[in-house]
Amino acid sequence: MALTLEGKNAVITGSSRGIGRAIAERLAAAGASVIVNYRQNSELAQQVVNGIHAIGGKAKAIQADVSRIDQIKNLFDQSEKALGGLDIVVANAGVLLQKPLSECTEEDYDSVFNVNTKGVFFTLKEGARRVRDGGRIIVVSSSGTKMGFGGVSLYLGSKGAIEQFVRSLSRELGPRNITANVLSPGFTETDMFIQEWRSLAASLSPFNRIGSVEEVADVAVFLASDQARWITGQNVQSNGGAV
Repeated sequence: MALTLEGKNAVITGSSRGIGRAIAERLAAAGASVIVNYRQNSELAQQVVNGIHAIGGKAKAIQADVSRIDQIKNLFDQSEKALGGLDIVVANAGVLLQKPLSECTEEDYDSVFNVNTKGVFFTLKEGARRVRDGGRIIVVSSSGTKMGFGGVSLYLGSKGAIEQFVRSLSRELGPRNITANVLSPGFTETDMFIQEWRSLAASLSPFNRIGSVEEVADVAVFLASDQARWITGQNVQSNGGAV
């Protein structure tokens, strides 16, 4: 049975590049109308939108900084106005800081947690209130929370928290047949990838390589589909067997 998202509306935070972009493109290819969210680079976001339009899909770019609660609310307001309702929310926006814990400052902590944790929490809040019954909520975390690596304590800590948000939220949304799941990519070829880890990252997978954004996005499409209706409260690992 082919996966189809025809008639569904989706908003994907942080979707002008990387994994978020691939998710937006894959959801659109499956038939969903998508909101491409970006923080600063409107040109990149419009490139994503134009690419989706080129294959006959529907997309619109909307600016919002997810570290700002007021801007998250505005993102959802504009998304509902543009699409007429929401069925799929993908909380993908995130930042990575590579620094030993002993050297991290309060400013470092705030900059990472404001996006990766607070931003996701309030994206989930708006999603829980606005997604139509039978909808899908997906949070992008990291397989690193299962593995543990030095130099990225703030990143992994911020991601670990959001996994617990989803476990609780899935219970709250069950009566409305809304699923809530975590999608945890392993090492993936994006501009956030730490290049000096390449050999180690590849060796962790039985396939002896790192993943592509498209491979992660394909899992997101499945989780957004009706075929995933019996999966909720789970942390789905997409890491080529690295964990």
